[in-house]
Amino acid sequence: MTIIDETADIPAPRGSEDHTGPLLEVRDLHVEFHTRDGVAKAVNGVNYSVDAGETLAVLGESGSGKSVTAQAVMGILDMPPGRIPKGEILFRGQDMLKMSGEERRKIRGRRIAMIFQDALSSLNPVLSVGYQLGEMFRVHEGLSKKEAKAKAIEMMDRVKIPAAAARVNDYPHQFSGGMRQRIMIAMALALEPDLIIADEPTTALDVTVQAQVMDLLAELQREYHMGLILITHDLGVVADVADKIAVMYAGRIVERAPVHELYKRPAHPYTKGLLDSIPRLDQKGQELYAIKGLPPNLTRIPSGCAFNPRCPQAQDICRTDIPPLHGVTEQDGTELPGRASACHFWKETIHG
Repeated sequence: MTIIDETADIPAPRGSEDHTGPLLEVRDLHVEFHTRDGVAKAVNGVNYSVDAGETLAVLGESGSGKSVTAQAVMGILDMPPGRIPKGEILFRGQDMLKMSGEERRKIRGRRIAMIFQDALSSLNPVLSVGYQLGEMFRVHEGLSKKEAKAKAIEMMDRVKIPAAAARVNDYPHQFSGGMRQRIMIAMALALEPDLIIADEPTTALDVTVQAQVMDLLAELQREYHMGLILITHDLGVVADVADKIAVMYAGRIVERAPVHELYKRPAHPYTKGLLDSIPRLDQKGQELYAIKGLPPNLTRIPSGCAFNPRCPQAQDICRTDIPPLHGVTEQDGTELPGRASACHFWKETIHG
């Protein structure tokens, strides 16, 4: 589902285009949920940024806080039970957490759009895809039904849906999973936003269609010079499209790195475990590696490093002290730009 707001028919003011910092910057963000079992600390001090034209991949297992962080950015958390006790979300230098509801609605959809993973449940089954695409233009730009339909066909063509003019009146169930995902991308792009957040956009698609969808996203991003945050648990999906990666575990970022550097030399045992669990052609017939244990219950996160119960390198300090996000260096002390690891023993991981 692409997030739009039907009350936001006035274009968002673009007075901050001279801002020279990141397009989006998340600073020390905390999100918690008050449940019957206690307070679930879903996001615990997340920091990341993305520039115009840049792709940030946010990786981690289910429950790591990836999607909750994105929902906080979009302003679509259920509050209550959700709560943001601390942090900043800066879009072009302006803190969205300090904006009024009306100000955020003008940004949501027009300036920042989100694509959810299940296109079939996100699209309305009783409305044609052309009507749903056209709604973006009718609501936000005041176009007539005829003009909006023409725009819908144009966007369907743009995301390479064959025979768009003939299929504009079809319903979501009449499209394949890959084609439905293309429609979701078209809805997100309709108003030419500055930033798109794609939450598991290739889930439930076969490998060939996954590649097509990712190639399409990368192509459109270059054309529109958008920022892109790609949320996924699949390291294989992001290798060719991301510029940098943030790996999350138990609500914290445990490693940051340029994409190829992370694949070449991970600096956190959790990242190394994720990479080792990817099937490889040169290991045919061998047992697939799996990280032992399960992610922690967010109402009872372990003391020290949250990964310590599953970590093969864990020592006493890991069970008592939360590791800060260290800058990562070569063995001679030379700084590795863009690299950081929240591990007490990152040197042994990256240089071992």
